[in-house]
Amino acid sequence: MLRVLLSGLRDRWASFLGGFVALALGVGLLVTTGLGLSAASHAPERSPQRFAGSPVVVRGQDRLTLDVRRGPVTVPVEQRLDRPQPVDGGLLRELRARWTVTASGGPDAVGVDGPAAEVRALVGDRARVLTGGDQAQADADPERDARALVGLSALLGTSGGVTAFVSVFVVASTFAFAVALRRREFGLLRSAGATPGQIRRLLLAEAAALGVLASAAGCGLGALGAPLLARTLVDGGLAPAWFTIGGPSSCSSPSWPFHAAFWTGVAVALAGAVAASRRAGRVGPTAALREADVDADVLPLGRAVLGTGLLVAGLGLLVWTCATEPSELLKRKTYTTLPMLLTGGVALLSPLLVRPAARLARSRGAVGTLVRENSAAAVRRTAAVAAPVLVTVALAGTLFGSAASVTRAKETEARERTAAEYVVSGEDLKPVAAPPGAVLSPTGATSVFVRDGDAALVKYGARAVADPAAFAELARLPVTAGDLRDLDDRSIVVNEEFERRRVGGTVEVWRADGSGPVRLRVVAVLALGTGDNGPYVTRANAPGATLDRIDARGGGAATVRALEASGGTPRARVAGGNRQARLGMALVLGIALVYTVIGLANTLLMATSVRGRELASLRLAGATRAQILRVVTGEAALAVALGTLLGLLVTGAVLGTLGAGLAALSAPVALALPWPVAGAAAGVCAVVAVAASGASAWRLTR
Repeated sequence: MLRVLLSGLRDRWASFLGGFVALALGVGLLVTTGLGLSAASHAPERSPQRFAGSPVVVRGQDRLTLDVRRGPVTVPVEQRLDRPQPVDGGLLRELRARWTVTASGGPDAVGVDGPAAEVRALVGDRARVLTGGDQAQADADPERDARALVGLSALLGTSGGVTAFVSVFVVASTFAFAVALRRREFGLLRSAGATPGQIRRLLLAEAAALGVLASAAGCGLGALGAPLLARTLVDGGLAPAWFTIGGPSSCSSPSWPFHAAFWTGVAVALAGAVAASRRAGRVGPTAALREADVDADVLPLGRAVLGTGLLVAGLGLLVWTCATEPSELLKRKTYTTLPMLLTGGVALLSPLLVRPAARLARSRGAVGTLVRENSAAAVRRTAAVAAPVLVTVALAGTLFGSAASVTRAKETEARERTAAEYVVSGEDLKPVAAPPGAVLSPTGATSVFVRDGDAALVKYGARAVADPAAFAELARLPVTAGDLRDLDDRSIVVNEEFERRRVGGTVEVWRADGSGPVRLRVVAVLALGTGDNGPYVTRANAPGATLDRIDARGGGAATVRALEASGGTPRARVAGGNRQARLGMALVLGIALVYTVIGLANTLLMATSVRGRELASLRLAGATRAQILRVVTGEAALAVALGTLLGLLVTGAVLGTLGAGLAALSAPVALALPWPVAGAAAGVCAVVAVAASGASAWRLTR
């Protein structure tokens, strides 16, 4: 058995090359993303900036702590305040009486040149005492890096998931197709006395050897690529400027990404070969006598059951999410992961569609007839080419289409919810007076805290309204109940997320600085939309809120000059989508496209290389070399077209569900199919498929 294994690996190294490269690349990407996740989760402590020269920082209370019920017990929960409370004046005088006190940038914190233990004893529970690395909590926006790392971890996790999904797909498809091409070989082995078990063990041994070698190579690639990934993420604005990942010589690099990726690669190779080995074990001795290449039993029961299960699960989860939590469909995590189930199901069932689709292809002449009939007869070959194209086009359509649709919906909603002619936004805008004939509505960002039943404390991002009358005149919010004109210092506008949202009822809230609770009357309820609708309060219930937006209408050029004096730039349209999000999606799509190129080239080189006798027969029948090349490349192009069509069908199902979810949220339904991205992905696939098949056919017909 060992001699047969080594001989087979040596003689068929070309057929294993594509699987080796795909698996090594997959393991390398898993190592790289694993190292990135480890670096993000073990980020170095941020050094204090604001009070770097003070050994102790006294900070006003910056957390709201309330007791909630968790089952039979009451436990305290915390929420971070957007506006920390100022240091108490009496406490500040006591501190200054004993030590040197440094004030910097506001009343919320001071630096104290004194022993930490004595400062804590003096302060007690009147404020927080920060030392060491905790002093960074007093810096401006101390959570900025943490938020960036959370987004980075989500991106790397998504990339790792896509890598695992596509690598399993490509490797399994490679083994399945290789088994289909080796039926006569297995028939000869059976004729020579090999048992089905020996055939299965031979294939599993080949897979294990491929998995070990490719995984080892992938670990080396991952170590080399990790620093490059870190620089790419930083340059693209997807990671903080200080973010790094250790190189191959770094002693601090964790070992778990290498172990996880290596054994994942071996498991993927073995898993991809299991189904193929079972099919190979069923090959009988008479297969050695077959000359026809017409595929039979192209959809085994196991593949049919798995494909149907994935298809039903994908569609079911999309419909269930749309019906129960439509807002989840707007999140990148959802529209990246859920379509994978649907894509996998369609890809597994694709052989059922090959013959009907091929029969629909109409082309005149002998070349067109051969392309159509060969594609319909060689179902496995056609499906093996179409499947990776399907994955790439589906990912391109669902990722970029969903993101573009959500962005377009947000932009449309933002335009529709104001009657302003101009909008000025920016940090710390200056208040300006409304010129004659103009209406100006200044607002600022704030937050409110609300109990959700007895078990949770929820923080809502809110808007603080400076002029309720102007706000009601310019706002075009999706009001489902109540009237915006009733908003005052004793009331609130809520959205449908609030547990208590009956107009006329009251809501107990804590303000952005933790003050409260105050009971505010609900005067209007808004539809949830894409997530930016409310709540709204007046400036009286938004302590410390700074002006960051002014909506304006009327007044002509005088209004424009007044808005420019506020420190912002008047604009008539909402800004475009997030550049970092697009870069992240491009990274994920790039992974899928690389795998598709490898899978296509490998499959077509294998498939065409065993067609020497068939192509020679065509030459003997009078076909020219150019005609044979057109037949072979036409078959590849037809398979790519089938994969593209199936990918677009998956995209349509996902975007259709997203549209239903937007409608359920009372948000604008503005779907966008990314034709340039999907077309570019399909075009790359077509070029690679035609080039690989044409090059192999050219060599065979010399």
